[in-house]
Amino acid sequence: MPCVGWALANIMYLATWSHTSATDSGKFVEDLDHSAYLHVVIILADKFLASLGNFEQMTRKTEETQVDNYTSAVSVFEMDDTNCGFSKLSYMDLFKPVYQQWHLKKLLDFVKEGFVCGTDDLSIGNQTYSWNYRLLDIAYYYSCLLRLFSAMNPVLKSLPVLNMLSFTPGFLFSLWEELEKSLFRGKKQIANSTSLCASRVSGDKSEGVSGTRQKGLNKDAGNKWINVLQKFTGKSPAEDDYVDSVTSQSNLKQIEEPPSDEWDIEPLRRGPEGISKDIYHVLLLFCSSYSHLLLVLDDIEFYDKQVPFKLEQQRKIASVLNTFAYNSLSLGISSEYRALLDSAVRCLHLLYERDCRHQFCHPSLWLSPGKSNRMTIAVAARTHEVFSAADGATSSSMGSVITTMPHIFPFEERVRMFREFISMDKVSRRLAGEGTGPGSRSIEIVIRRDRIFEDGMQQLNSLGSKLKSTIHVSFVSESGLPEAGLDYGGLSKEFLTDISKAAFSLEYGLFSQTSTSDRLLIPNATARFLDNGIQMVEFLGRIVGKALYEGILLDFYFSHVFVQKLLGRYSYVDELFTLDPELHRNLMYVKHYDGDVKDLCLDFTVTEESHGKRHIIELKPGGKDICVTNENRLQYVYAMADYKLNRQILPFSNAFYRGLTDLISPSWLKLFNSSEFNQLLSGGDHDIDVDDLRKNTQYTGGYSDGSRTVKLFWEVFAGLEPSERCMLLKFVTSCSRAPLLGFKHLHPAFTIHKVVCDVPLWASFGGHDVDRLPSASTCYNTLKLPTYKRASTLRAKLLYAINSNAGFELS
Repeated sequence: MPCVGWALANIMYLATWSHTSATDSGKFVEDLDHSAYLHVVIILADKFLASLGNFEQMTRKTEETQVDNYTSAVSVFEMDDTNCGFSKLSYMDLFKPVYQQWHLKKLLDFVKEGFVCGTDDLSIGNQTYSWNYRLLDIAYYYSCLLRLFSAMNPVLKSLPVLNMLSFTPGFLFSLWEELEKSLFRGKKQIANSTSLCASRVSGDKSEGVSGTRQKGLNKDAGNKWINVLQKFTGKSPAEDDYVDSVTSQSNLKQIEEPPSDEWDIEPLRRGPEGISKDIYHVLLLFCSSYSHLLLVLDDIEFYDKQVPFKLEQQRKIASVLNTFAYNSLSLGISSEYRALLDSAVRCLHLLYERDCRHQFCHPSLWLSPGKSNRMTIAVAARTHEVFSAADGATSSSMGSVITTMPHIFPFEERVRMFREFISMDKVSRRLAGEGTGPGSRSIEIVIRRDRIFEDGMQQLNSLGSKLKSTIHVSFVSESGLPEAGLDYGGLSKEFLTDISKAAFSLEYGLFSQTSTSDRLLIPNATARFLDNGIQMVEFLGRIVGKALYEGILLDFYFSHVFVQKLLGRYSYVDELFTLDPELHRNLMYVKHYDGDVKDLCLDFTVTEESHGKRHIIELKPGGKDICVTNENRLQYVYAMADYKLNRQILPFSNAFYRGLTDLISPSWLKLFNSSEFNQLLSGGDHDIDVDDLRKNTQYTGGYSDGSRTVKLFWEVFAGLEPSERCMLLKFVTSCSRAPLLGFKHLHPAFTIHKVVCDVPLWASFGGHDVDRLPSASTCYNTLKLPTYKRASTLRAKLLYAINSNAGFELS
């Protein structure tokens, strides 16, 4: 252990009463010069961190020549109990006072009181230091400690310090005030920051829906984490708060687009090079602490109570982090700024994912930093691929922007990028000779209509990435006879849509629906009891991957939670609302319960039923014998949420992911959030563009764009309700949504085929029209349209056909 390390630890320990009797603990020693203490710790911590950094560099160089003799930077320092000078303490125990809340509060009190230190400068070695006592110094102090704990505390890392910083009332807000003053000089402040901090602690009303005031603190000390969040606003949540909190998001005022220069933050245009050393440490401490708090801050507090920041301030914070991360990545940074960038990106991702779930920012905010200098789609795609292949080691800085914060590109551009990836992959496969040799030009399969999933799995599941090759399908009817026809791509499309329709049906038992109103698909927990259940889910992943690879739309949506797993992202407690709103409300009731939680008679278990049997699953070892109390209620809430959102579906999501990534690279998937992934799979959820569809429609059998019946069709189609247009599109293509990039990308193209139906002359004079109904061939996206003479007849027959949900048999 370097001498500077021992000096640092002993000074911090001896500056408090922690080493004396318990009655005096929790305060600094008398007559301590707090300003001198603060700055001496900063100087020593900087020197100690520098020595750690130098040793790590030496270790890496040694590792290159002696791989087997590697020793970590921490393990080289002997830190056993006897070295500390205090027989019962380890080295890290000497730092215990600094992650206790009283320590930070005392330092903050001296700032508020305008404490003035002595005029004498401090000399260390041949350097002289002078200072003023400011909040910036406290930020510098704790940012050093965060890095020190990360390096020297191998198990908990900086968690003890982050817990204290995140839950100290008013501290995060004070840090943001400093950042706001520095970064938004000359810009209009969104909120009156001088009074907000006090109002958060004293209990003034926020802009949220709830208005119930806290009547008193719970006597039980176990409520400290819940109470500390309540102290920000002084409110005690009533049952109405969590019942209506999430649904109230739909009532938020429409977020107007800000002026074009609203998010142009001049000091951040050069990334970390554009900010001072003081602001560097404030930003590092803010990002580290706030990202930690965001993990446990539920939507009630974020949107309803608006704790610890108003939504206007949340937008500003998101803008700062977005701009800083983009400019840092695009310009490139040195290793000394890596810790700040990693912390900023982590906080940015948490805010972006929350905005994706419940919007609080205008979309232009996320796009603004790259608006003027985004690269073209083709260049971006190639840069992304190079960066992914090199694992970030030697690729361009812009490549890291695409992989780290793809939201900087508009969704449509990322969809084009995704299709570009697939085009590049197909070219590389052709150049490598994959799927083009004799006998391997395509995959030939024979599928029985009544055994489509079983036959498909038996013949295709073992192919893995070879499933990218062309599939030629021959169908066998339910009567056992081969069906006539050659597969020019239409039958393989029909096979993919029909097999997914069969496998994702509730009757099959592999997937169920969420209890939300949109009834999204989620793996069925009881599927693990089915024979080959996990293997079947893995095969379904390959089917979905094949559909994405070929640009074939499938008419279903997955739940947000399931897609999060496919994108490699962890789900947090508020995402439970998208899966099981009732369970989410119950957990919020427990979290904010004012009485004794023991009265609710809960333990750390969850009960599941399958095939008439009940299974009790422990949320933690020995959970059935652990009662939920006020002290451990947060553990219970997050353990239950973690089980439902992550652990329960993990075997299925892992299996599906394995199948999916046989065809679709994980780096391609990470361009999208969960909602965008569903749109990529199933098409846009907007109304159908009639002009775009007409421009990209083909005609066969004698029809043309000028044919009388065709003109009548487009007249009728434009007059249908949006829902009826979607039904017609599903009738013809098997999917009710349009391709994201327009009908130009629908394969095969939308086609109207002429069905000649002669009407007797006497019938025409009598006002009769064609009686035959239109039909469809979904495998070729073809509408078979009889030669109707009147718009009224065409409309009536068309609506009858699409509402009958039938196709071939109506011919």
